[in-house]
Amino acid sequence: MKTIISTPGAPAAIGPYSQAVEAGPFIFISGQLPVDPATGNIAGADTAAQTEAVIKNIAAILGSRGLTLENVVKTTVFMADLREFQKMNEVYARFFAKNPPARATIEVKALPKAALVEIEAIAVKQ
Repeated sequence: MKTIISTPGAPAAIGPYSQAVEAGPFIFISGQLPVDPATGNIAGADTAAQTEAVIKNIAAILGSRGLTLENVVKTTVFMADLREFQKMNEVYARFFAKNPPARATIEVKALPKAALVEIEAIAVKQ
């Protein structure tokens, strides 16, 4: 059995997918873009600002289920330019300073809305 998660605290899905899905003890969060949920516009002009916006969107989805970033066990980071990795990583490290999740980082040709960063996450309820 699965439960669809949707919160106004994060951007609405821009296609036929859910913000997140809860299945058993897991929360599967779809790739989040650096979109301001209030305006629908990209938040931040550079990799660091966009990474922060993305992680805040993930935190909002988790918060809607009473969870925090501490519950995240795996992330996948998609970047338009891996030469910006250090900028993304510095912001990421601030949010996941203690017991960071497993992670993969992949460069892609392009992201929706010309974003620089997108992150998907898997969290577990403890």
